[in-house]
Amino acid sequence: MADAAKEKVRQDVRRAQADFEREQGRIQEAREKSRARRRKRFALAQKAGLSLRDIGKEVGLHPTRIREILREK
Repeated sequence: MADAAKEKVRQDVRRAQADFEREQGRIQEAREKSRARRRKRFALAQKAGLSLRDIGKEVGLHPTRIREILREK
């Protein structure tokens, strides 16, 4: 393979890695926002009178997990 062709492949590999890392950052940000929205809604549900058990039944999670989610920061 000629040097110019190898350099092009190297650039493509670096670009692919940079694109991957950028996309992973976006995914992580979206995940964090989603978790914060869920935690806020669970807190609002609890404030409205739903128990941890009630919230858990609605979303298919154990009440202990609901407590953990509410305590996350």
